[in-house]
Amino acid sequence: MRELSPEPEPERPAASAAGRHADEAVGRAGEDAQIIVVGAGPAGSSAAYHLARAGVDVILLEKARFPREKVCGDGLTPRAVHQLIRMGVDISAPGWIRSRGMRWVAGEHRVHIDWPALGRYPDFGLSRSRHDFDDILARHAVVAGARLFSGWKAEAPLTDRAGRVTGVTARSDSPDAPDSPDTPGSPGTPGTPDASGPRTETDTGAKAPARTPVEFRAPVVIAADGASARLALALGLERDPRRQIATAARRYYHSPERSQEEYLELWADLRFPDQGPYLPGYGWIFPMGDGRVNVGLGALPHRRHGKADLRATLDQWLARTPEEWGLREENAQGPVRSAALPLGFNRHPLYARGLLLVGDSGGMVSPWNGEGIAQALEAGEVAAETAALALAHPEGPRREQVLRGYPVEMNHRWGRHYRLGNAAADLVFSRSGFQPVLNRYVMNSPFLLNTLARLLTDLTDKPSRDVIDHVLNTAFRVVPAPKPGRAPGRRLRPGPGRAVR
Repeated sequence: MRELSPEPEPERPAASAAGRHADEAVGRAGEDAQIIVVGAGPAGSSAAYHLARAGVDVILLEKARFPREKVCGDGLTPRAVHQLIRMGVDISAPGWIRSRGMRWVAGEHRVHIDWPALGRYPDFGLSRSRHDFDDILARHAVVAGARLFSGWKAEAPLTDRAGRVTGVTARSDSPDAPDSPDTPGSPGTPGTPDASGPRTETDTGAKAPARTPVEFRAPVVIAADGASARLALALGLERDPRRQIATAARRYYHSPERSQEEYLELWADLRFPDQGPYLPGYGWIFPMGDGRVNVGLGALPHRRHGKADLRATLDQWLARTPEEWGLREENAQGPVRSAALPLGFNRHPLYARGLLLVGDSGGMVSPWNGEGIAQALEAGEVAAETAALALAHPEGPRREQVLRGYPVEMNHRWGRHYRLGNAAADLVFSRSGFQPVLNRYVMNSPFLLNTLARLLTDLTDKPSRDVIDHVLNTAFRVVPAPKPGRAPGRRLRPGPGRAVR
């Protein structure tokens, strides 16, 4: 993608290799920027990084402090690796473990599927714990020039009299904030082995009491605030009730036997507790390379039986695994954690009145496999390019026209794939899981297996380079393209955010 620079604003501090330094501590009047990104997960950090690289003055607000835990499988497909490479992340640094492909388990069948050798994507995946993965990405955005405010929770959008978003209000979690910016970190900080240069992170609270809300103002706001979608809901951008929401649960286990595996292992024959129907999802065992494995499962609600007890399902499944793998209670590290997975563009529109939705806030998790990091990173880049181009135009209809192009572009990229995936989730996966798809005919056919694997992970070249590319690209072309827009029966309402002039 091209890097597009907005019209210069002389009063903005110049970016440096260490990021943009705040001149003063945050006061009651807050901070101004050209763009505010709310949430420093993969989507938000990607957007902030690409904006900073384009010369945009961007503030990145994050309610937590790094490093921090996130519920995730920690496995990255080549599509996600492609985005990390585009960001310049050093994936050869310690802490990254490469995968050759996937191992699918269904009944008595076990097959290995190598990642495809495509021109567009690398032929390997990665694993990295979200405990420091998000920290690495946020630091990368800071090095590029973004201003990171960690420990600041965005509460509501600011709007003008016309209802257009002009910023957000946020509160710091610091009970005793200092009067000057903190500048922590340096190369080699634990948990961020690929960070280079000093880190400028504005971890300060307000000069007023810590619980006083502060205004952060910008003409464009990017909401990367996760599945809670606080900012989207404040504007009346509610979830599309036709779209499913999956649930994932994961736990770490000490397992030297499996920690160095070269394949991401997926089990498609799990059942509800007490040998009930097949689970509408799958289980995973992903190697972490440090003596641990990430073990978890993700599932849709079953059409007839509702939601499964994921903890009981996990225990029932792990009892089937070999004793030497060590996937037993005595080797567990930490509790079982769970999270919601908003699937298949389940919130519309992705842009409204100065607010762009990226990642989980826009329901961008793949309905095919529950993958969300690759989609978050890619959407962050698209949102950044759109916003930077919009700022190159003066405020008015032309800028608005550019911003409205964001959902059009996202629909162009994923609309057909997601529409087909939503149909598969409704008609097949939510009724019988993956078991009918991974039958013995498919498991015994390398061509069908590789076609299905590339369909589930959205790994195709365009234009087509082989028969599988041709089959999948042709199939997507015949799927009617969904129109980006509002969820049926929903109307945008004025948000409860504070109105400002």
